[in-house]
Amino acid sequence: MATAKARSGRHLSWWQFIVVAVAYLAIIKVGGLIFGSGISGEDGFRTAHDLLRLTLIPVAISAVFAIAVASWLGWWPEIVRDGKPVQGWLRIVPIGLLLAAAVGTSWGNLFDQKTGLVVLFVLLVLIVGFTEELMFRGIGVVAFRRGGFPEAKVALYTSILFGAAHLSNAISDGPKALLQALLVSLSGYFFYLTKRWAGVIWVAMLVHSSQDFVLISGQVGVDSAMSAAAVLVPLTMVFLAVQIWRRRDRIEPEREAAPPSPATAPPA
Repeated sequence: MATAKARSGRHLSWWQFIVVAVAYLAIIKVGGLIFGSGISGEDGFRTAHDLLRLTLIPVAISAVFAIAVASWLGWWPEIVRDGKPVQGWLRIVPIGLLLAAAVGTSWGNLFDQKTGLVVLFVLLVLIVGFTEELMFRGIGVVAFRRGGFPEAKVALYTSILFGAAHLSNAISDGPKALLQALLVSLSGYFFYLTKRWAGVIWVAMLVHSSQDFVLISGQVGVDSAMSAAAVLVPLTMVFLAVQIWRRRDRIEPEREAAPPSPATAPPA
């Protein structure tokens, strides 16, 4: 009965998910061109008006698209709750990322900006965290799991696709975008582990939003400031990656010992 419930909903293969992800990215890009016409990408966080038109509106539309896809598929129970727990020590992943966000955020720059701009910025990172997790750690993970992929490949492929989704910046950033995509793929793996550790996708969404918050906090407003995040966040990611690699055989839950058979059980 439980298995039938877990497998309810429509079918979406892994390659169909990629098509959905491309459509999702196209909505953001085309929306930015339409609503952000006349606004330079470098000025996207300078004023509330620019942030709203160039980024927030397209991202909000993409969120509606992702919600519609998840609802049409009927996968919400599998998306929200993760039935594949990991060992407790992996709490260091969300805790480490949240601490890096708290320390690395350019608070001074944000406090110098107008309230309306900061409110829209916070709303933006919350929507981005919600939507990207829904798309990749939600729909993507479920699609690959239903496709019969081993969990290691589910983590790998969805993280790579998450990083590839950010390669659209390669046109403007050049080789720098390749390094960014690699770091984004690594962060995608961290969000994947966070979801499995917490058992629900909401925690991964919060951690994801915190990373966007810290990385962009120094770019908000006309008098943008450099943020410690440029160094702190990558160092935190490297530290976490090393810890995970060293304990890679301790990610999955330990198997409980099988009870002794009647033939081998000790006498009462």
